[in-house]
Amino acid sequence: MADQDLTGVGELQALLGPGARFSGKLTFTGRVRIDGEFQGEIRTDDVLIVGPTGRVNATVEAGTVIVRGGHLSGDVRATRLVEFYAPAQIQADVLAPQLFMDKGVVFDGKCTMLEEGTDSGESPRP
Repeated sequence: MADQDLTGVGELQALLGPGARFSGKLTFTGRVRIDGEFQGEIRTDDVLIVGPTGRVNATVEAGTVIVRGGHLSGDVRATRLVEFYAPAQIQADVLAPQLFMDKGVVFDGKCTMLEEGTDSGESPRP
């Protein structure tokens, strides 16, 4: 089922490739991958992927956030899942119901776990 493929190898709706830079607000449906540089705000109910050469400095609100070795700084709120894969460098406060962190990831921030499907603006579970 294509809906279950969160690995980044499925169909992408957009790609910000290596060498590209963008600053501003990004809103989308589907799956978007960033291998370039992005600064600003990202909002989606779907999947954001930061590739190995990606550098994101943003406030991120998404269904799923996957960082495959890139750099991510800012605040991250996910309604489903956050995955960090080595050698990712993360400077962020993360709010999510599920977090996977690969051995070798550099993480500087805090993580607050939510009940799955909970609106990211609500209080964390006790």
